[in-house]
Order: sequence, then structure tokens, then C-alpha cells
Amino acid sequence: MKTPTLLGREPAVWSALVAVLVQFVAAFVVDVNADVQTGVNVTAAALLGLLVAFKVHDGQVAALTGFTQAAIALGMNLGLDWSADKQAAAMAIVTVVAQSFVRTQVTAPVPARQPAASA
Repeated sequence: MKTPTLLGREPAVWSALVAVLVQFVAAFVVDVNADVQTGVNVTAAALLGLLVAFKVHDGQVAALTGFTQAAIALGMNLGLDWSADKQAAAMAIVTVVAQSFVRTQVTAPVPARQPAASA
């Protein structure tokens, strides 16, 4: 199977580019700690996973929930002050909406079995 690409490059190339840019910005532009750098890199990797999932039409719900988790973690690192209840509610709504959408887009590969007629 051929590796999917985004804008003509493999996702690993984009991930490496983001990591280098984050390191450069942290070294020369804005003083951010290692936790924030890690959060940005994780969120970027999750976003790339989400884009690949939509491109190959597989695993969108898992990729979307993973991206949302990464984004919330990054937000918390940057000062977002959400309780565990708010975080859980945000994850729940994203998961339910995503699953509801995917449910309308998926068809079974074979028709459902018909029950045998009673004698």
C-alpha cells in the first residue's frame, strides 16, 4: 500500500517540519518551556493523523477524538482552566457528533441476513 501524502509530502515530513519550527521559535522568538513545545508537537501530529484518516477514508472517529484530546492537553498547558468534568464533556460531545456523522456515511459490505421463515 502506498503511503498517503499531504500536499505531495509524507506526514512524517510535515511532522518533522513542525518540530523544527517549534524548536526555532522557542529558541529565538518566544520563550516557551518544554511542556508547551511537546504539546504543540503532539497536537500537530494528531492533526496530521486526522488529515490522513480523512484522506484515506479510514479511522476518522479515532483520529478526531485523538486530535481533540491533544488539543485540550495543549490548551491546558497554555492556561486553559477546565475542570475534569468540562474536559470529559467536550470529549463526549466530539465523540458523539463524530460517530453520528460516520454512521450516516457507512454501509455494510454485505446485506443483513434475513431470519429463516418459521415452519
